[in-house]
Amino acid sequence: MKIKKTEFPETSALYKGKKDFDYMDSFEVKLTERRSNPDITEVGKAFFTSGPVWGKKMFAFRNKIVGLFGLKTGAETGKKLAGNDAQYEVGERIGLFKVFDKTYNEFILGEDDRHLDFRVSLLFDKNKDEEENSLTISTTVKFHNWLGVLYFLPVRPFHKLIVPAMLKNMIHKLEKAN
Repeated sequence: MKIKKTEFPETSALYKGKKDFDYMDSFEVKLTERRSNPDITEVGKAFFTSGPVWGKKMFAFRNKIVGLFGLKTGAETGKKLAGNDAQYEVGERIGLFKVFDKTYNEFILGEDDRHLDFRVSLLFDKNKDEEENSLTISTTVKFHNWLGVLYFLPVRPFHKLIVPAMLKNMIHKLEKAN
């Protein structure tokens, strides 16, 4: 299994807003037919349960720090669900994330805050020849002010480490489920 940084997928619902984002990245893994062919809800469940342990610790630290500045941590959103309790439907909150869109092959998750808005696309794409499918995680960020830019400076390098690690863990979970 090889995870690689890739171009932002044109088939993503986020692609049409591409020019409006201040930051974008995509990481992809190719899946052969003998591997899993998951339902998009399974992909969502795998996403919320596949963070590396070190990433979860960093996220907890992040929440303590940004809470001091009045930024969202997920604790203030009222009813928030854990990954296993969620239905994965549009409008639902799962931790810090809100489900913005869901199709047969893509989830759009994210959050809007006063410093920046971000979206995460989980895209399962079937190739035309049906021999290779792909799972791509794409992230977009739109800054609202200098605080958003400042916030994202230390986040960016860790984001580029966490996303491939999550994608790898997701694939293992999805394959194990089949």
